[in-house]
Amino acid sequence: MPSAYGNSGPRPMSFQAPQGDLAIVAGSANPQFAQAIASELGYALTPAETHTFSDGNVFVRVLENVRGRDCYIVQGVHHPVNDHFMELLFWIDALKRASAQNVTAVIPYFSYAKGDKKDEPRVSIRARVCADAIQEAGADRCLMMDLHSPQIQGFFQIPVDHLYGRYVLAAHIRSLDIPNLVICSPDVGFAKGASAFAKLLGAPVVIGNKERADHTENAEVLEVIGEVEGRHVVIVDDFTISGGTLISMAELLVARGAKDVYAAVSHAAMTPATVGKLEKSPIKKLFTTDTIEPLPIDSCPKLEVVTVAPVFAAAIRSIHERTSVSMLFNE
Repeated sequence: MPSAYGNSGPRPMSFQAPQGDLAIVAGSANPQFAQAIASELGYALTPAETHTFSDGNVFVRVLENVRGRDCYIVQGVHHPVNDHFMELLFWIDALKRASAQNVTAVIPYFSYAKGDKKDEPRVSIRARVCADAIQEAGADRCLMMDLHSPQIQGFFQIPVDHLYGRYVLAAHIRSLDIPNLVICSPDVGFAKGASAFAKLLGAPVVIGNKERADHTENAEVLEVIGEVEGRHVVIVDDFTISGGTLISMAELLVARGAKDVYAAVSHAAMTPATVGKLEKSPIKKLFTTDTIEPLPIDSCPKLEVVTVAPVFAAAIRSIHERTSVSMLFNE
């Protein structure tokens, strides 16, 4: 566990908390991640099952008593996005109907966070619709990591604890002892996040100028603001899907005289096509977390995964013990 979170390791909670015993349920999206969280806390996963019928209907069931317990359902919203999201709603409903005292939706990656605004005519604010659905299903709290926009927390009328992957990623990069390092934001939108990342590493920041013409997941990086010649660069972002932005930025950085180019993202929603493009790109390594599973580790030597399960475990412990989640961060 990184020191930034103030937790040196798992510490089982054997006491009877006023809010009820802790129960961790794994949805089908993140079974390994849920197991890692439970192991950090010294708990076994609460027995549960998910079944998909031949017509596509999803059935979920908790296999032990959770009446009066403090329940955490670990279910990310990554591909297949809509299936995983509907399953999350069913889990929340099942736990509430089983008389759980509190239900926290632990969503490692909330992909609909990209739909955070009405920036074109006649479009849906998808993140707001999802927030409403999660609340109506009965969630009492949400626990998420690196939302596309922090203001999405305001879409909810329930508490949202927002975690950051940059502490773990920065600690991993620091351990590599890369000399003459520069942190690069691929666009102005992530400049604040890049600055926070750079602060952890004691490195300067440069910013890319990106233009996205449509919804094809292709973006053109037009220029880089700042000096990169002769420097090693780490491009940082909250997520990648097609890899287009990261690769375009890496190509521009190399053209501007950068040496080795790395990338670090909290969420790698990669497709087989992304893997092929990444392998052919100037990016030496792509560092990411395990919020999405499975990741193509075996087929992509450039992909390097660091776990954030201890971060989520520490946050769950704080929520359960009614202590401050913000105290996990040294900023």
